[in-house]
Amino acid sequence: MIGADAIRARFARAMSEMYRQEVPQYGALTELVARVNARVLQDDPALKARLEAIGALARLDVERHGAIRLGTAAELATMRRLFAVMGMAPVGYYDLSVAGIPVHSTAFRPVDEAALGRNPFRVFTSLLRLDLIADVALRAEAERILAARRIFTPGVLALIGQWEGEGGLGDAEADLFVREALETFRWHREATVSAATYRRLHDAHRLIADVVCFKGPHINHLTPRTLDIDAAQAEMPLYGMRAKEVIEGPPRRACPILLRQTSFAALEEPILFLGEGSAGEDGCHTARFGEIEQRGMALTPKGRALYDRLLRVARDDGPEDVPYGARLEAAFARFPDTEDELRGQELAYFRYDLTDGASLPPGLSAEAPIGDLVRLGVVVATPMTYEDFLPVSAAGIFRSNLGGLGGADYAASADRTGFEAALGAEVLDECALYAALQDRSVADVRRCLRDAAAA
Repeated sequence: MIGADAIRARFARAMSEMYRQEVPQYGALTELVARVNARVLQDDPALKARLEAIGALARLDVERHGAIRLGTAAELATMRRLFAVMGMAPVGYYDLSVAGIPVHSTAFRPVDEAALGRNPFRVFTSLLRLDLIADVALRAEAERILAARRIFTPGVLALIGQWEGEGGLGDAEADLFVREALETFRWHREATVSAATYRRLHDAHRLIADVVCFKGPHINHLTPRTLDIDAAQAEMPLYGMRAKEVIEGPPRRACPILLRQTSFAALEEPILFLGEGSAGEDGCHTARFGEIEQRGMALTPKGRALYDRLLRVARDDGPEDVPYGARLEAAFARFPDTEDELRGQELAYFRYDLTDGASLPPGLSAEAPIGDLVRLGVVVATPMTYEDFLPVSAAGIFRSNLGGLGGADYAASADRTGFEAALGAEVLDECALYAALQDRSVADVRRCLRDAAAA
């Protein structure tokens, strides 16, 4: 049997090759990021050594996240089963309706630390909220169109069932699974609706048209990870890319936190609408784009509360004549920016490990405060990488590549219960995952110290 990590790595590699063929600028994007990362590592040997020590360097070049948008509860439930074959679970609930985007989302990703180290492939997966379409007749038409499509091949459904029944797939079956699963994410230029129907859905919201009018949930971006997103964004025009004006997320910091994202503008692509008889009608559609991300450390609920408060200050309270970037920098001057402060104030999650050859000083027990053990050099603290997403940032990326709100203004509240009912499972709490990993590392350190003292 082939393990889930290996299947996920094969799928991520195949997805990247497919997207490179479909969107040539994606290839240029990965080349840009590779150059920036190589330069950062050359200029900062200490950073390179640290990444190598924690196993993060090996995953850097293969790390990707993608994004898809689904139309029905049945599609979401089956997608959960498909990603389970690759060892990916739904983590986090994100309500984007508050930002004028008629979807709610989760991120399918590995949750085990070792699995993340092997291949941290993630797919941000959104479900269209048809209940937010105010026009009752248009909503019914969208429901009818979505009910008629089948986004999964019979082959992949059979292999998912085999995996669920037998607990795994053989080598050849794993390769077949990857090929069959890839068809769900492939771009199809032929729309499933007429130009008139497309325009009505587009006028309700451009994202609604993107979800409803095509054969499947084409992957709309695939994101490499950079070590310096500011440098990457500055160099995007050199590669013929029109970059976002603002990087989403926190400002540049000595200790990066959470997630920073930027993108190039969505491409205008030719499509073919349904026409009379066998004839089609030429048109165009704008949805797929390129994105770059820089990941920092995961924040505790206390840290997230501070982050959210300062982000609101930067967005809502600053003078209009002051650029957003300057307001962001000013607001986040109040966010501690050293690892000692972040750890001491319990704003971020850390993994704890014994230093090489460390032993307890006389009079100190294994149950001493973990901060004391770090300060005395017995234990080393390493910030945990944030593996998840930010709803405000995701909405900002969506909006910038959908031409704004498309005339929509949603006042709907979050519906996590409805989302989980459609998913057929509960979404995992990302903070609980980080906290459990941190607690396990502390317990392991204390156990090793007790064993060493008793020897």
